[in-house]
Amino acid sequence: MPNHKIALITDSTCDLPAALREQYAIHVVPLSIIWGDEQLRDGVDIQPEAFYERLVADPTYPTTSQPTPQDFLNAYESAIQQGAKEIVVITISRGMSGTYESAQLAAPIVGVPVHLVDSRSNSMSLGWQVLAAARAREAGGDGAAMIAAADAARKTMTYVITLDTLEYLRKGGRIGGASAFIGTLLNFKPQIWVNHETGKVEAGRRSRTRQQALQALYTDFFARLDTHKQMRIAVLHNAALPEAEALAARVQAEFAPLELIISIVSPVLGVHTGPRAVALCGYTEEAPGEISR
Repeated sequence: MPNHKIALITDSTCDLPAALREQYAIHVVPLSIIWGDEQLRDGVDIQPEAFYERLVADPTYPTTSQPTPQDFLNAYESAIQQGAKEIVVITISRGMSGTYESAQLAAPIVGVPVHLVDSRSNSMSLGWQVLAAARAREAGGDGAAMIAAADAARKTMTYVITLDTLEYLRKGGRIGGASAFIGTLLNFKPQIWVNHETGKVEAGRRSRTRQQALQALYTDFFARLDTHKQMRIAVLHNAALPEAEALAARVQAEFAPLELIISIVSPVLGVHTGPRAVALCGYTEEAPGEISR
């Protein structure tokens, strides 16, 4: 992993594929899963595939825990030891987790500037913002340019998820705006979406069948994007790879986005969204030479 004068740090809910994290020298601080007497670091002590298998089979319901300020302090000090003179940190939404606050508490302890960014989202909505910042750094941008690139990505970001069940959001207490679904938990597939202004989850439409839900996901996602612009899109899944691959193939055939990623959702997020969730997450950017309208 190359060294940079400006370190880029995020958390394990970013859902960026490992190859991209390595390519762009993105440091990841893991959240934790509490499963009975076990405390498992997300993506370190437990991988997504094993997590979803256990989630279905284990009668004990897991919970999640944010990183501690010490976890971030360790990450900051490691980056400094590798030559960083400045640090940019982009985290999961403050409306979803206390991760930002942990990062904030650790920031004054180190002797270099630490710039904190609330992504107002999670998963690849966070991941895309981190990647935009990393690419700004690769292009020679400073910390302000990195933050501006992340902010620009967020402003056009759309993130829509279809759940196989609302039960895991309910159990985890993270139901937020999706509470509109309570009382009608049975016999439908709920859709949720992330509000990138409030950083919270909102309720989308209901579908009666899995097929209808996946079609609604596709329709509603692209209705929110300006498909005349260049698009970077991620297809996300909670151990539902065949459906994710089929969805990605359809996206590629119909829209040919500038970038298309398939990624499995992290265990920490899977605790709340449950098995077989599928999502589309992406944003638009101006083509070279294009005049913004």
